Amino acid sequence: MEIAKTYDPTAVEDKWYAYWLKHKLFAAKPNPAKEPYCVVIPPPNVTGQLHMGHMLNNTIQDILVRRARMQGKEACWVPGTDHASIATEAKVVGMLREKGIEKKDIGREKFLEYAWEWKEKYGGIILDQLKKLGASCDWDRTRFTMEPSLSEAVIQVFVDLYNKGLIYRAYRMVNWDPKGKTALSDEEVIYREVSSRLFFIKYEVVGSPKFLTIATTRPETILADTAICVNPNDERYKSLHGGKVRIPFLNREIPIITDEYVTMDFGTGALKVTPAHDLNDYELGKKHNLPVIDILNDDGTLNEKCGVAAYVGKDRFAVRKQIAKDLDEAGFLEKTEDYKSNVGYSERNPDTVVEPKVSLQWWLKMDELAKPALENVLNNTIQFHPARFKNLYRNWMENIRDWCISRQLWWGHRIPAWYDDQGNYVVARNHDEALEKFRTQNSEFRGEIRQDEDVLDTWFSSWLWPISVFDGIQNPDGEDVNYFYPTNDLVTGPDIIFFWVARMIMSGYEYRGREPFRNVYFTGIIRDQYGRKMSKQLGNSPDPLGLIGRYGADGVRTGLLFSSPANQTTRRKSPVSSRKTTCWLPSCVSRAGTSTTRFGMRSGW
Repeated sequence: MEIAKTYDPTAVEDKWYAYWLKHKLFAAKPNPAKEPYCVVIPPPNVTGQLHMGHMLNNTIQDILVRRARMQGKEACWVPGTDHASIATEAKVVGMLREKGIEKKDIGREKFLEYAWEWKEKYGGIILDQLKKLGASCDWDRTRFTMEPSLSEAVIQVFVDLYNKGLIYRAYRMVNWDPKGKTALSDEEVIYREVSSRLFFIKYEVVGSPKFLTIATTRPETILADTAICVNPNDERYKSLHGGKVRIPFLNREIPIITDEYVTMDFGTGALKVTPAHDLNDYELGKKHNLPVIDILNDDGTLNEKCGVAAYVGKDRFAVRKQIAKDLDEAGFLEKTEDYKSNVGYSERNPDTVVEPKVSLQWWLKMDELAKPALENVLNNTIQFHPARFKNLYRNWMENIRDWCISRQLWWGHRIPAWYDDQGNYVVARNHDEALEKFRTQNSEFRGEIRQDEDVLDTWFSSWLWPISVFDGIQNPDGEDVNYFYPTNDLVTGPDIIFFWVARMIMSGYEYRGREPFRNVYFTGIIRDQYGRKMSKQLGNSPDPLGLIGRYGADGVRTGLLFSSPANQTTRRKSPVSSRKTTCWLPSCVSRAGTSTTRFGMRSGW
């Protein structure tokens, strides 16, 4: 008999995976005679496709789940996808533009028709790719964060938290994405060191021939200044305390205030205070009761409040160049210097500089929600692996800020608030309930009501994930949630410890009275040779399916694990070839792919 010299992984892997699916060997259901073991997948975006980070994460989950099955436990691995508001809306907007269609021209309802059509066409790609990877999920349990049941859970939680006084609406400083025209969380802002210019600008001191000079990298924002601040201990400026200066080009006087917040040895020691366009200035403005002048439109152009007609309607960066030239010609620019600064960019629109902006948004109070979530990590009810992440988690939780939960988008869970024509609002689960609330408040009410235009932050649905996948919000005594919750292990990257992990723990204690999982395993981050996270956008990641086709799923998974210890950066050693798949993993990949006895799918999983 002739023995094959080369192992063909495709023939083996495809055959046995189809067999497992046909016989539903991954299915799980409550079984009082068996110990439950449950893992919920970190739901990938419906915009996503499989990359090396997904492969590492899901391989680890698969090992844990298959081991639990071999131990005789009722092992349940719940798959699903996240609707990814910002990313998906950007994809659909881009697709429509290619057809010559603008979002604003077709309206919300028609846009959502296109979005659902796009989701149905592309949203399941990554789940099919996970099947190719060999993931042993209970595919009959696949969930989507915007399916009716999970959407109902989100609305129910919003209404409940509002009724508890934990959700409120207010003007506060946010990170603003001028391209997406939406607020972002702090975690969705990526900081990069960039080369810029430091502009030294002279302000005329009122009632004196003197000038006071400040230094800024954003000269266009002087038009929104409401004070100049100096350190009270700075001898250079003591004679100016309580005085005023005039903003260049504007006949507007602003006060000179004092605060020890100002660093005397940076720049000139005098700080321009622009409460509408800088987070620290915003806090300083609140402390000193300064007015807030917002000179930016949502798209990053300047509005009439800037006070200079020539700048109105122009992009902020175009105005930056122009005002620098104008200041110089008018004698207000003392000098400029090269300067390195950290600038925030939108994670979802990487070419867009984020703008600090005061905006009317919905917020969730976090102080009380954070207390049990912190306590039960510190006391090891929930264990972090590696344990050192407890310190990072503790620092963030002890300094937690209220969560901006609204986004100015159309794709997502629409905020369940309704307004009358006077701007009064009620929060309710649906239109009829809202109308009834208005009529309860005023029996004569016969007006029209409209729903809030904004949607909820994507994470406001995924923070419920370990509960909502078992319909535990609407049916807290359901068989599934009572058997499988709390789940056992969560496998995720450390980059979403605040985005997702902390918030799931908070919702777990709020809505189930206990932890959502017992262990959190933080994987390593896979980066290229330059230290950048791998992504399809950068083109720095090998094609995972190409690697699987070449070495087999077993081979790639084994090699990936050998090279990725817990939370250690894994770097590829050579660039990606645009013409063919490049094998950047250790040589054990190809070795693993040749052995059915050690790593083959029949015996190794």
